[in-house]
Amino acid sequence: MSLTLQTATGAMPTGQAPGHPESHAGPKGVALATLSLAALGVVYGDIGTSPLYAIKECFGEAHGIRPTPDNVLGVLSVVLWAMNFVISYKYIAQVMKADNQGEGGILALLALVRPQGKDSTRWGHLLIMLGVFGAALLYGDGVITPAISVLGATEGLKIITPAFDTFVVPVTVLILILLFWFQKRGTAGIGAVFGPIMVVWFLCIAALGVGGIMREPSVLKAINPMYAFDFFRRDGLTGFLILGAVVLVLTGGEALYADMGHFGRRPIRVAWFSLVLPALMLNYFGQGALLLDDPSASVNPFYLLVPEWGRYPMVAIATAAAIVASQALISGAFSLTRQAVQLGFCPRVTVTHTSATEVGQIYVPEVNWLLMLSCVGLVLAFRSSTNLAAAYGIAVTGTMAITTILFARLTHSRWQWPVWRTLLVAGPFLFVDLAFFGANLVKVGQGGWFPLVIGAGIYLLMSTWKRGRVLLSSVMEENSLPVDMFLSDVARRLPTRVGGTAVFMTSKAGGAPPVLLHHVKHNKVLHERVILMSVKAMGVPIVDDSQRVSLESMGEGFFTVEARYGFMESPDVPAALRSLVKFGLVVKPMETTFYLGRETLIATAPGRGVKPPPVERRMWRWRKALFVVMARNAQSATAFFNLPPNRVVEMGAQIQF
Repeated sequence: MSLTLQTATGAMPTGQAPGHPESHAGPKGVALATLSLAALGVVYGDIGTSPLYAIKECFGEAHGIRPTPDNVLGVLSVVLWAMNFVISYKYIAQVMKADNQGEGGILALLALVRPQGKDSTRWGHLLIMLGVFGAALLYGDGVITPAISVLGATEGLKIITPAFDTFVVPVTVLILILLFWFQKRGTAGIGAVFGPIMVVWFLCIAALGVGGIMREPSVLKAINPMYAFDFFRRDGLTGFLILGAVVLVLTGGEALYADMGHFGRRPIRVAWFSLVLPALMLNYFGQGALLLDDPSASVNPFYLLVPEWGRYPMVAIATAAAIVASQALISGAFSLTRQAVQLGFCPRVTVTHTSATEVGQIYVPEVNWLLMLSCVGLVLAFRSSTNLAAAYGIAVTGTMAITTILFARLTHSRWQWPVWRTLLVAGPFLFVDLAFFGANLVKVGQGGWFPLVIGAGIYLLMSTWKRGRVLLSSVMEENSLPVDMFLSDVARRLPTRVGGTAVFMTSKAGGAPPVLLHHVKHNKVLHERVILMSVKAMGVPIVDDSQRVSLESMGEGFFTVEARYGFMESPDVPAALRSLVKFGLVVKPMETTFYLGRETLIATAPGRGVKPPPVERRMWRWRKALFVVMARNAQSATAFFNLPPNRVVEMGAQIQF
């Protein structure tokens, strides 16, 4: 499953409120063609490589469906109508209308519907939990994408000759290691050829499909949806469980929505209906025609559809397409992690910008190496795309269902749809999502546990971090002092003032942070100019420069500054300070001292006879200990806020919480 991926200049200006259902004006002419080509290389890598393994798994031994003519036509009919209902109708026609200032993806959708302040309710918090769990599942299922895509491509070697069978796993591992190794160099050079590679791929699989259909034209009868109904009626439970394999043709659905922010709706739709959908359906029907003609081809209908003379080139083309699909997943994981950090669900991580012009091209080494170890471990453990397919699907169908629930919430609460209209649109979506999810539950014991365990683990980390930050913030607020009271004390005591500017980073505007209080207590001096600066994460992808910073003079040489950043942006405090010149305040970061608090956190439990904290302050001690470990391993605030290291002073304190 491709994760949220943003690879360019950020949100497209919409001129409308977030989540507005009306279509935005899109590009035309050459711009539309260029963006559509780029979308092929980023959006459709995952779903585009599904023909490598999807039909093969539908008729694999695990499902017990023999490739008889009735079954072949029935499965093809299910594939055709499932793809058009879920991808063409649900995602492209409906869900893509739900944008957060042009951005899509489950975290962008969560930012739109999550409760704020007084609007928080039990149901609202449940929605947040669902949204976070959906994002966590994307990691769990997304880890499988590079492994199954590259394995599915290299397995063509053993179709050419069984002698290559022993080389499939080593070649796959080598490709994955090289792919992850080159991530730190950036994706600009590779990305330039993504679109053309996928054009070649889709044209090739379409041509193969046409060749197969010409061999057995009767396969076109599967266009009739009655073959799908007859298949379910005839095979009963076995027919229902085949949805666990059919879902493999839908695994790129979330990418369509997630990548909307860069390409826009129109290029994604144009690419889908003009090339991707026709090429995929032609190939699926071509594989079906081959099975009608030769049922024994079910061992690998994709590569057996290829003429013998073309199998070596097709392995190379398929491997290139699999690398594109994997790259989209990797870059998307980086972007999803940055969104989680900005929305407060993940500790600070190292974010390296690999392009001077494309703000979405980032590299997160912690995520990169964890993904590499996970993908290589999967290949070594499962050793074939068939075994990996057993682990694929359950998490992505769970994410699809959660997206539907959040979409329904948005239509009712933000778009003001009546309940009947929301149920009429979202009800069938949820029914189909849960059908696919139910069919995949039988995979849990066969490997489906893996993405669920990964997703559950990441959800535990994300929810623990969010909860811990709320708890720590309340403790820090108790240890702070209202600015007015602090300034009154400054005016009364008249501490020694030294030249220059001091910036005290604080998590909440309006209060004197503990680091400032400790500084005055121990050093007994203040700079002539003191800036209390807070960085606020907004529920939008990108904050307009006109709203980036706000300044308020408090008197006594004190100023409060709030810098705002969207969840697709990385904070840059020096740049924010330089922008204060428009308010008449000139701050030169290299002539400024930045004061940070370095807290040593100590997890405690209420002692005997001590009144327990209120519900909103409660947290199991083991989760507090986990939060402490995460905090100790987070990226330093100096690097995260892009502060000049030689201008930073850190003051330590122990905090029990």
